Order: sequence, then structure tokens, then C-alpha cells
Amino acid sequence: MSEILRCENLYKSYGSRPALNGITLSVESGRIIGLLGPNGAGKTTLIKLINGLLTPTSGKLYISGEEPGVKTKPLVSYLPDVNYLNNWMTVEDIVRMFTDFYEDFRPELAYEMIQRLGIDRKDRLKSLSKGNKEKVCLILVMSRSAKLYVLDEPIAGVDPATRDYIISTIINNYNPEASVLISTHLIADIESVLDEVIFIKDGQVVLHDTVDNIREEHAESIDDLFREVFKW
Repeated sequence: MSEILRCENLYKSYGSRPALNGITLSVESGRIIGLLGPNGAGKTTLIKLINGLLTPTSGKLYISGEEPGVKTKPLVSYLPDVNYLNNWMTVEDIVRMFTDFYEDFRPELAYEMIQRLGIDRKDRLKSLSKGNKEKVCLILVMSRSAKLYVLDEPIAGVDPATRDYIISTIINNYNPEASVLISTHLIADIESVLDEVIFIKDGQVVLHDTVDNIREEHAESIDDLFREVFKW
């Protein structure tokens, strides 16, 4: 395994309000990692820094040894927590756009997964159910051959069957030499697929360990430990 993500004393403030307060961590390839914490903990800020959508106030962040920028764009496949696609576009339009934009995008894989859903490539996004929109967005992200997949709340607000489909798509389609970073509040739904977890509280890492070590040391599930660490 090789290091895919490293943060060194990472700070990010919005004016006088700190969002990240000295984050230091390292993530290796071939892992599925849960990025877990309450609202306002700094998860989305960290995700935006990884994707180069924000710049640090201080500290460093590296993806495969490179700071976020032009060189890291091909390395990171990002699913934001809001739908960013135009509703008037057809599924085929969207796949074509991704094919043109990302050299590592695999349209044949995307169409294969879309067809299995029973979705026609001529369907417009606005005609799809919320669950199918979420599935199409995830399929697009997972159809890239990236080094790091960053998924911000991929299973929020969808029914249990859609959650199962999304989780199955994640674990069956990512590059095995890559890593997947999943931010979510629905820990019990993804706990079984996680290799390790990062707990963030008030912009700081309060725990980063493998799932096996946590279960052995604490003799409880990740969901139970999360509730214990972040209880009011």
C-alpha cells in the first residue's frame, strides 16, 4: 500500500471562525474510510480542501504527494452532498460530458450499471426518482479510475433499498488500488464495509484507527462508539 492522502497541521478558518483546527492524518491506498462527526465538525470543509475547492488557512494537504491543483484533479473522484447536474440533461448527455471531461472515465461501465437499473440513456434527469438520481450521480463518480473517491453523504435522504444499492456499487466498482473516503451520519448502514474510521470533532481528529482495532479495544460497534464520543 502507498499513502494517498496526507494532512499536516491543517487549519481552515472562515473569518474569525475556525472550521479545521490542526488536522494531521494519513490515509493509505486500498482502504474504505468513514469520515465521521456531528454537523459543523469540519467534514465538508476537509472534503472541499481535498478537492481543491478551498485553500487552507495554514498547513499542508497532499494527494499522492501533490498539493491540490491541476495534477490532483485526475486523482480524485468527488460526489458532493447536493445534486450538481442539470435536470434538463439526459443520462446520455451526462455520460458524454463526463467522458469528455475525465480521461479516466469508463462510459461502458457507467452504461452497464445504468442499464441494470432499468434506466434508458435517453431519460432526462428530471424524470428520474430521487433514488435513481442519487444512483446515477454515484455511478458517474465510481466509473472513474481514480486514486481517491470522496463521497459526501452518499446515502442521506434515500430509502433503505437505494442505500443498499449505493453501498454495493461503492464496494464493487472502486479501483482496488484506490481508497474511498465516505462522510456520513448513517454509520450503522456502512459500518460493515469500513476498514477504518476518522472521528472529527470541533475541527480536530479525535480518533483515527482501524475498525478491527476499535472493536477489539472498545468491544463495541463503531456506531455505539460514535454515540458515546459525540453524546451531548
